[in-house]
Amino acid sequence: MVQIDAHQHYWHPARGDYDWMPMDDATLARAYGPADLAPQIAAHGIGHTVLVQAAATVQETEYMLGLADATPSVAAVVGWIDFERPGDLAHLKRLAGHPKFVGVRPMIQDIPDDNWILRDDVQWGFRAVADLGLTFDALGFPRHLTNFLTVLKRYPDLRVVVDHCMKPQIRDHSEANFRFWADGMARIADETGAYCKFSALVTEADADWTVDDLRPYVAHVFDCFGADRVMWGSDWPVCRLRCEYGDWRAAAVELTADLTEAARARIYGGTASEFYRLDL
Repeated sequence: MVQIDAHQHYWHPARGDYDWMPMDDATLARAYGPADLAPQIAAHGIGHTVLVQAAATVQETEYMLGLADATPSVAAVVGWIDFERPGDLAHLKRLAGHPKFVGVRPMIQDIPDDNWILRDDVQWGFRAVADLGLTFDALGFPRHLTNFLTVLKRYPDLRVVVDHCMKPQIRDHSEANFRFWADGMARIADETGAYCKFSALVTEADADWTVDDLRPYVAHVFDCFGADRVMWGSDWPVCRLRCEYGDWRAAAVELTADLTEAARARIYGGTASEFYRLDL
C-alpha cells in the first residue's frame, strides 16, 4: 500500500489572500513549496500527498492545481469556492474537470457566524458538491459539531471527511470540554458516513505536549470511526507551530502501534486513497 499524507499545504504569502495568517509569525508567514516538503515525505516513505486549500479564493485553488500539475507526489487537491455565490457553480464544474481536483473546503472555522452552514443561501453548494461526486472537508471546532451533523444528515450522499478530528481543545485539560467533543464526534461517526482525519492534534495541545496528552483523543476517534474511516495527515507546515514533520509522524506511529498491520495500512494510505478516489 502506498503511504499517503492526507493533509498538507503549500503557500506563498506574497499572493496576498491568506487572510488568517499572522504576517509577524516567522513559522507561518513564509513560502512553503514542494521542494521544502520533499525531504520529509521521502524520509518517511510517503509516496503521495493531498494538497489542501489555505486561502478563501478560487485563485488559490488554481495556484494549487498548477503546483499539482508540476509535482508528481501531489495526488489530489482540495480547493475552495464561494458558497455565498451561486454563480461559483460554474467554477466548481470547471475545476471538477481537472484530474487532480477532488473537492472543496470552506474555511468554516474562520467564519464569525457559527450557523453559517445552516443558511438557506449556501445549501446549493453542498448539493452541488454531492451531485458532482466531489468531497467536502469539514473544517471547524467542537462548537460546530451539531451543525455539521445536521448538514451531513441532510445530504447523506455527500462524501465528507472531518478535518483534524474537529480540533479538540487538548490544551484546555477540561473533562467537560473533552466530553462535549467526544459526544459530538461519536454522533458524527454513528449517524453519518463521514470519515475523519487523524491530523493537527499537536497544534491543539500545549507547546510541551506529549504523546500521552493526545492518546485519549486518538483512542476515541479510532473507537468511533474505525481504521476504515480514519486517515493520517501531517497538516504541514501548520504542524511546525508545535513540532517538525518527523516528530508528529513519530507520535502518530506510536499512537497506532497497537493496531493491526491492516488497520495501519488503512490509516496511512488506504483510507485516503478510497475516500478521495485516488488513481495511483
